[in-house]
Amino acid sequence: MAGQTCVRLFLRESQYGLRLGSRTLPYIASPSLARSHKLGPADDEMYQKTSLTVMQKESDGSPMIYSYSSRGFNVNGNRVFGPCAVMPPAILQWNVSSYKDITEDSLALFHLLEPHIEILVLGTGAHTERLDPSILSFIRKKGIAVEVQDTPNACATFNFLASEGRITAAGLIPPTPPVE
Repeated sequence: MAGQTCVRLFLRESQYGLRLGSRTLPYIASPSLARSHKLGPADDEMYQKTSLTVMQKESDGSPMIYSYSSRGFNVNGNRVFGPCAVMPPAILQWNVSSYKDITEDSLALFHLLEPHIEILVLGTGAHTERLDPSILSFIRKKGIAVEVQDTPNACATFNFLASEGRITAAGLIPPTPPVE
């Protein structure tokens, strides 16, 4: 009975079923029906809170990218699945799915860091992609030089700059395998 009450309140249906125009759909009392919607900001107080997951074991130097694949990266022996942001002293998951998702908002974490990042290396996947010039201008106005490359070259560039002692960060999107 409790599951039925929940469904009735969520769907705002009558005791006979859900009204859809002139049709009435039969009522199905299923517990899974009550959980079939996605949570939105009004449904869950935790939805609006920002969370941060540090994915790095303790490190005594600047991070190095050991390998990459279409699934993610190996940074200092830590496996990171999906896009990531690599910066001293943290490895973070980066909430982008392609180069099209790189915006001023997605780059905000790089210019808010202390110590101030000198160079940001962006790996855009299997190919070097052209980013919106206003986005590049935005990050340059924050005093950060930007290198946009395909992910394999971005990993190498990041490792080289980090080994020189430069304060470098990387935003990396895993390269997707070619479609045949």
